[in-house]
Amino acid sequence: MRVLILSCNTGEGHNSCSAAIQECFEAQGVHCEVTDALRFISKGASELFARVHVAMYRHFPGLFRHGYSFLENHPGVFRQKMPVHRFLTVGAERLGAYIAGGKFDAVICTHVFAALILTETLRRKSLPVRTAFVATDYTCSPSMDQSALDLYFIPDAALASEFLVGGVRAEQMIPSGIPVRSEFYRCSDREAAGAAFGIPEGHRHMMMMCGSMGCGPIRQLTKLLSKKLTHEQHLSVLCGTNKRLFQQMKRRYADHKNIHIYDYVPDISLLMDSVDLYLTKPGGLSTTEAAVKCLPMVMVDAVAGCEAHNRRYFLNTGLGVTADSPKELAERCAELLSNPSRIRALRAAGEKHRPGVAAERICEELIDLCGGRMNTGRSA
Repeated sequence: MRVLILSCNTGEGHNSCSAAIQECFEAQGVHCEVTDALRFISKGASELFARVHVAMYRHFPGLFRHGYSFLENHPGVFRQKMPVHRFLTVGAERLGAYIAGGKFDAVICTHVFAALILTETLRRKSLPVRTAFVATDYTCSPSMDQSALDLYFIPDAALASEFLVGGVRAEQMIPSGIPVRSEFYRCSDREAAGAAFGIPEGHRHMMMMCGSMGCGPIRQLTKLLSKKLTHEQHLSVLCGTNKRLFQQMKRRYADHKNIHIYDYVPDISLLMDSVDLYLTKPGGLSTTEAAVKCLPMVMVDAVAGCEAHNRRYFLNTGLGVTADSPKELAERCAELLSNPSRIRALRAAGEKHRPGVAAERICEELIDLCGGRMNTGRSA
């Protein structure tokens, strides 16, 4: 069996999801390849999408917010023959040739753009493949009704009605959860994990990360928190790919022994095991990783859009809390760090909604689907 995963370089979440699924397939001896769906339009188009996405998240979050809202209210923008659809599906023939040349049995999409490109590919070319979409946010993406794949893996059965309204048939839906890498299901001792990051035994520790791009009010929140933390309370700030932010923050807090500035942490799972509280924008993958570890979250409204749905989901589960401004967010964090019983209550709420191993469910379903078809001669 050979599997192709079509990701999208618009944020690292889709790639992380793809990596989790790939890891699971390969552990079972199944060949699995991940590639960027937008590269079938052109390498330049893929790079442009990535740059625009980063720019909006870092510098123009309001534009992303309004753009997403517009698409939710005008799903017809993605309909066949509309300009956006024509542009996205320019590479349909190239994708078809790639699938046929690679002799893939299944194609999985972790972004709605990939699903639209694949759907158009299958309209134009008869390919003996099974197809699936894996949601990476706790909502049904606009334009989902323009895709026509075999299976749709959704984050939670509680969201089924939303996906039904979004055009997905009930018999196509499988509530798998959002896939995260297996390392997040392994938990290290909190004190030992803290020691790996220079956190003294018995001290409280929180981390802040606003996506791989280092967006949102990180500077302002760090400044506010630096005035509220005690000497026995530590803050680790992850700046991601935002090199300018990392350099500025590294200089600014060089003399603060309880504030730790990172650009990239190789073992983010171990860092999560060391912390009591996670201050984050509600990206689909980052919140799911925290939920797997039952790590209490304080959620920053950095860009809204699909993340507003993620935030609402985790507020409803009880694992997350939020506030309306950076000042109030900092106050909420300081209050929680000084209240271990409240932290324990949030963790207990998270235990009730702890995600299962989504990647395993997805792999099992696709292997069964492809196995059944291959046993009948790979007929359509």
